Amino acid sequence: MSDIRKGTRFSPSLCVTHSCNLDCVYCYQNHDGNNRMTFETACSCIDWIFSNIPEDMDGVEITFIGGEPLVEFELIKKIYEYTHKRYGADYSYIFYATTNGALLNDEMKTWFAERKNKFVLGLSLDGLPETHNHNRSNSYDKIDKEFFLNTWPNQGVKMTISDFTLPNLADNIIHIHRLGFKEIDGVNLFEGEFDWSDEKYIKMLIPQLKKLVEFYVEHDELMLDQMMGRQIGVCVEEVENKRKWCGIGVGTIFFDTDGKRYPCPFVTPMTFDEKELEDIQKTDFKNDDGFVDEECFDCFIHPICPYCPGANYLTQKSFKNRDKSKCRAQKLITLYVADLLAKRLLKNPDSLPKDRVYNTITAIERIKKDFMPEFKEYKDIM
Repeated sequence: MSDIRKGTRFSPSLCVTHSCNLDCVYCYQNHDGNNRMTFETACSCIDWIFSNIPEDMDGVEITFIGGEPLVEFELIKKIYEYTHKRYGADYSYIFYATTNGALLNDEMKTWFAERKNKFVLGLSLDGLPETHNHNRSNSYDKIDKEFFLNTWPNQGVKMTISDFTLPNLADNIIHIHRLGFKEIDGVNLFEGEFDWSDEKYIKMLIPQLKKLVEFYVEHDELMLDQMMGRQIGVCVEEVENKRKWCGIGVGTIFFDTDGKRYPCPFVTPMTFDEKELEDIQKTDFKNDDGFVDEECFDCFIHPICPYCPGANYLTQKSFKNRDKSKCRAQKLITLYVADLLAKRLLKNPDSLPKDRVYNTITAIERIKKDFMPEFKEYKDIM
């Protein structure tokens, strides 16, 4: 993650357009080229944001979302200048946008490069050319990957998995690292229409995770991707901590193109119908009890098990009752994370801060004890 994005920040998002220049195979949004945010609406949203910064936040990260946000590059420039003139000296804030990179032209590159310390662009990249082109409308060669590497060298990429990706997951992640990206901000393994209760996906996943462990042990100078970088020691430290996984409804406010506010970038009219949104808006987002599944709380890895409340609501019609079809895959991934950390510690005992070593070793032992029996039928390939 880029250094200027570190810290606990209020993270509201502005949807500047519903339009997108690509048609990705796993996209869950309903795109409509007629919906775009006006400058007047954007200014109103910006003013609301700076008037409602939570007291426990130490800054603001304003994210532009679409569709593809660079469809509205001219509007983004105007919003940036408005914010800079009105709030520039009084608040700590940065701008961020995730882009597919296919629209980025020379004018845009110059503008962003001149503001790289105040505006970060994150790239969506799915790996090898054939994988990315299958998932993302043949756009691999349209992306100036060197621009992202040179402008924000510490910024990772976002990667999303499809059925086409999974059989070569490791090679796709390794390809991104070999391009020069030190970190992958997110491997979105659970988007799309996977039925993770189907054993074929477990069988596909095992050799990929095994290969990633070997790669990250050999290249221990690289940052672990979000999937393999789980800090399992937290499971020892936070066994009593019942909390929401994210800032939905509090820290991740989303403004749609018409200026209406929603709990997060997932819970929007592009994903849910009007009745569902009406029901969701009745939720008390400050009450963590409405987001804690007591059954999950009995699992050792609950503090680090990724969970998108919005995505969960889409399938379960509930924030509280998690989709359990993903549990086995999460346990499998965590088993390989434990294996990776054990091998890194053996290779280099200083690979973890000293105050994290004991809890990490304790977690490694517990994870193997709890989960290995569940995968005994795969011992020949694990």
